[in-house]
Amino acid sequence: MEHADLDALIDRCGSDAVPDPLTWRRLKKRRLVLRDALERLERELQPQEPA
Repeated sequence: MEHADLDALIDRCGSDAVPDPLTWRRLKKRRLVLRDALERLERELQPQEPA
């Protein structure tokens, strides 16, 4: 839920007025951290391939 909310906020900021550069970088960095965490969880949940 947080990732989708953050995506929406970044998209809204991108189409409206651009926030200050520091806020923009922080939002994008937070989105990347969340995306990496989601990918890591998905990899952990997938069954391992037999060797």
